[in-house]
Order: sequence, then structure tokens, then C-alpha cells
Amino acid sequence: MPRFKHYSYAQTKMIPIDFTRQLQPGTFEFALNQMVDEMDLSIFHHKFHNDETGAPAYDPAVLLKIVLFAYSRGITSSRDIAQACRENILFMALSADSEPHFTTVASFISSMAEEITPLFRNVLLLCTQEGLIGKQMLAIDGCKISSNCAKEWSGTRADFERRSAEIDRSIQVLLQKHRQTDGQQDQESDDSKENHARGGMRQKERQAIECLQTHKKKLDKWLAENEDKRGPRGNIKQSDITDNESAKMPCAHGLVQGYNGVAAADSKHQGIVHAETFGEGQETRLLEPMLAGVRENLPALGEAGDPLREKVLVADNGYHSAANTRLVLEQGIDAYLPDTNFRKRDPAFVDAGRYKRPVDRKGTLKGKKYFSADDFTFDPTKGKLICPAGKELYVKNRNFRTHQGYHGISYMSKKTDCRVCTMRRKCLRKERTPAREVTKFEGRGPKGTKSYTERMIERFDTPRGRFLYSRRLGIVEPVFANVCHALGLNRFSLRGKTKVDTQWKLFAIVHNLMKLVRYGPRFAAVAA
Repeated sequence: MPRFKHYSYAQTKMIPIDFTRQLQPGTFEFALNQMVDEMDLSIFHHKFHNDETGAPAYDPAVLLKIVLFAYSRGITSSRDIAQACRENILFMALSADSEPHFTTVASFISSMAEEITPLFRNVLLLCTQEGLIGKQMLAIDGCKISSNCAKEWSGTRADFERRSAEIDRSIQVLLQKHRQTDGQQDQESDDSKENHARGGMRQKERQAIECLQTHKKKLDKWLAENEDKRGPRGNIKQSDITDNESAKMPCAHGLVQGYNGVAAADSKHQGIVHAETFGEGQETRLLEPMLAGVRENLPALGEAGDPLREKVLVADNGYHSAANTRLVLEQGIDAYLPDTNFRKRDPAFVDAGRYKRPVDRKGTLKGKKYFSADDFTFDPTKGKLICPAGKELYVKNRNFRTHQGYHGISYMSKKTDCRVCTMRRKCLRKERTPAREVTKFEGRGPKGTKSYTERMIERFDTPRGRFLYSRRLGIVEPVFANVCHALGLNRFSLRGKTKVDTQWKLFAIVHNLMKLVRYGPRFAAVAA
């Protein structure tokens, strides 16, 4: 038989620990400790009023260190952070073994709405001093992140009223079943096993009734205090009972109830110069507030003039709209916002359709659900617009104009042609629509000048525009890959736009601090 050294877990060993030696040079925690000590954290002092009376408070520097270090390890729960401060030696070293309670950590994070922007700019200033922020190019994009709410509790007022009525009916059914069980127990024999089974059933029914009553109370309270949310065009949007500022948004992983975390990343080292969350998935209305945030952050770092005029700006086709193209062109920003058809005009994508799976071939007529205006061709010899079925359309309005400045010609098909057409289902979305109407836009303004959208398309289709846009993927997408996947910060643990925006900026701060540790000359030299 082999012999092994004796070991026993039933023993105690007293180990002297020097917290300063636990933060080894070359690690993120060492650089984090140094960088937070260099920051001006007087922005937190107005919260404390214990100069003469009251218990001493935890130093904001200590709380900030453990929160940022926890986020760098993918830990967002305040309970887990407090537990790590009691059990993990690195958290003990950063907190100086102070062991803050989880309520203290949670309150510190959720109450940073006023301090988070100056704090983000402090870190951005460190990045600028270390030469991590360039003056060449910015890329803007967003990612949909679920928040601390369930999409099952989202809907319109009509949905909630219908659900409340359904709960009422379910409660009545359970109550009737409960009374029937009580009546059977009084009439039948006193068999202990049967009574025990009935007692278990009655207990489950009682719990189900209490759960349904709680849900109904929650629904009725929301219905009494809130109205339907309205979109920019006045249409009804889905609300959420748990967090009404969040939104139900489609993404690559399905449908999430949460927020759109948008970031503006610099091209030099993918540093985030502005981060903000929005409770809507459509990105066309998010460009203007993002540009305003960049304009507020960069001048605070010492840049004179308009910082956006000195940089190239790129964003994907989700940010392309008539309003956004007008915004960037009138402000003199060298921006490149592609339209949805930019790849169809690219010679490199001429035969891209042949490599798509049949389910993804949406560019061909076979994959389309309805005919678009591009499927209607103009016959110059007859001066008529021809539908896919070969029928002629007559001119309804030769001077059709939109409020964005576009104008074109509206065509209408004959009701008799549409009534017997075999392609009717591919052309008309609603059965009661008598005939198809198509508008062919010329893309010209009232004075015959090119529209802002057409000017943006011409700018984008140049070799320079195509080249600059090709760099977008390598600038902003790695930011979301690092935050959401490498760090595991793929869910907001707070509710409400203000608190969620605070947490998103904390995610961005951790990302920038890691860039400082990796590329900052002073911190990288320490880390080497």
C-alpha cells in the first residue's frame, strides 16, 4: 500500500496578512486602487452631514473601488459584493477590511445619478492624459440589455384590463372548488388519509388564490395610476408594470425587456467617450442626444471648439433617417450614415444573395411578403407605371410632397384591376383596401436641390465613405463584446432609466479603466 502525507481539515492556522501586498503590481486591482486615489471624489461630499454629529460614513473611495472591481469580475449583486468583502482577500484589501453591508453598497450605486457623469469624465480625463483618446474617428452603436423586469408584465391598458378580468374568473373558480372540497369533507367519513390529502389540496388552493389576488392588486394599482405610453406619432406603445421606462425590444437573442445601452467609442483604443441608456429599441431618435453627450464630455477634457467637427462619425443604418442626415449635414459633421440599401449598391455584394440560406433571402421577390415601390417599373414610352402583374397605374398626384422636403408622383391602380388580380395578396396588406397606391420619390427639395438623404448617400458611396464605414465594426463592436461577454455585464440589476443609466456608465468606466491598465503609459509601465 502506498503511503501519503497525513492531512486534516480540522485545524486552524493564523496567517498574518498585509493588505498592501495583496495588490500586486501588474494587476487590474493594483491600478484601480491607484487611479481611484488620484480622482477628485469631493463630488460625493455634499451627501454627508455628519461633520459634528452622527456616525462616521464609509469613504466613497472605498465603496467605489469595491464596486468597480466587482463589476470587472462580472459581479453586480450588492449581496454578492458584500459577501466578497468578507471572504475574498482582494476585496478585503481594496476595502481595507471594512466589510460594508449590502444595503450600503446598493444605496451607493443607486444614488449616484448626480455624481456618475463627473466620475465618468474623471476617468475620461485620465484616458486623455495617457493618450488613449484620439481625434480621428468616433463610432456610435447600441446593444439591447435586459433589465430587472419581466416582459410578461408588459402590455397595453387593454391587455392589463383583460388580464385582470381573467384573474377574477380564476379566483372565482378556485373559491368554488375550495367550497366544494369543504362540503365533501363535512359529508364523508373521517378517513385520516383522505382528510390529509384534502388538506394539502386546500393549502395549495389557498396559496394560488393569494398569489392571484396579489397579481390582481398589482394590475389594478397600475391601471389606476397610469395611462398608455404613446410613441412619437401618437401610437400606443406597450407599458411595463415593473419598470415602465423600459421597453420590449427585439435583438439577436430574441425579445428582451430592458434598455438600449448606446456608446460612442473612439477609434484609437476603443475607449468610450459617452454612454447613455434609452428605453426604446429604435435608434433613429438616439443620435441627437448621443451627439449632445459627446459635445458635453469632450470640451470638459480641454478640447476647444466643436469636437465633432474635428472627427469622422460613423453609425450603422439604424441611425439613418431624414432628420439625422439633416442634423449632421447642417452642423458640418463629417458623418457617414448608410441607408438600408447601401449594400445593394456595393459591387462587392452583387452576388451575395446566392450565398444566403433560403430563409435569409429577403432581397428577392420570393422572400418578400409584399411588393414594394421598387417592384413597380416605369414605362417611358407610355409614361405609365406598371405593376408586377403588368397593369398600368394612373397618376393621382403629380406634386406629392412630404414635410421632410421630398416630392414625387403618386400613382393609383384601377379598382377593377386589383379586384380580380391573382397577385392581390402580395400587393395589398388589408383585404378591404380597394386598390394599390404607390409613390415614386424623386428625392428633391422644394427648390430643386438635392435632399439631405440623397446628399448623404452620395457622400457614403464614395471610396472614402465606404472605407471609413468599414472601420466601424472594429471600433464599437469590441466594446460590447468586452462589456457584455468578456466581463459578463449582460444584465441591468436596477430599475428606472436614471438608475439603469448610472449602471451603464459604471460599465463604461470599468471598460475605460481596463484600457488604461492595458495601454496607458504610466499604468501599463506599472503593469509590465
